[in-house]
Amino acid sequence: MSDELVPDPRQMRASDADRETVAQVLQQAHGEGRLDLHELDERLAATYAARTYGELVPLTADLGMPSPALTPMALPADGRRNLPASRVGGTPGSAVSIAFWSGVERRGEWVVPATHNAAAIMGGVVIDLTRARFAQQETTINAYAIMGGIEVIVPPEVTVRVDGVGLMGAFEDTTHKGDPPIPGGPSVRITGLALMGAVEVKRPKKKKQKNREITD
Repeated sequence: MSDELVPDPRQMRASDADRETVAQVLQQAHGEGRLDLHELDERLAATYAARTYGELVPLTADLGMPSPALTPMALPADGRRNLPASRVGGTPGSAVSIAFWSGVERRGEWVVPATHNAAAIMGGVVIDLTRARFAQQETTINAYAIMGGIEVIVPPEVTVRVDGVGLMGAFEDTTHKGDPPIPGGPSVRITGLALMGAVEVKRPKKKKQKNREITD
């Protein structure tokens, strides 16, 4: 299964079924007196001309009847997974990642606990949050690299704050070089110590994301 991020589900293509569902909502609103016949005709025309979910949403936004086309249940699975609000919740996974003269990787779909401790002692740890969920809205990752390396990959819908210390080593944050974070998502604080080692916090590579999009 692809782990491609969908930064804005509103840009996803709407299907004929999505348009028909919105049309039914509009017709119900007309029957309840929320729309007159002229307004119904205008909105139905816009509905059947819509290409994306984002074009469908305003058509029902003022009716107190949100468009089903953008509810979490209506979105494709990959879109649901990456909506900021859907990234919080679930049973926490392991709270520790330790590599001693070895390597540890945490990738794929896992639930990050409120506090996760990572230690790389003459070894390497990779913590990939691209497809992860979070037990709580705010998460802390304590990263300690002692003559080793820790890499933390944070997707755009997660706000990150880095305040670790490098001592004869590097505690590097490159997330500001990518796209700005998407509001409304979980936040992660990454702190700790790099002692003759390195901790790197970064966004997923865009090239990698595009390749995943093709596979979808």
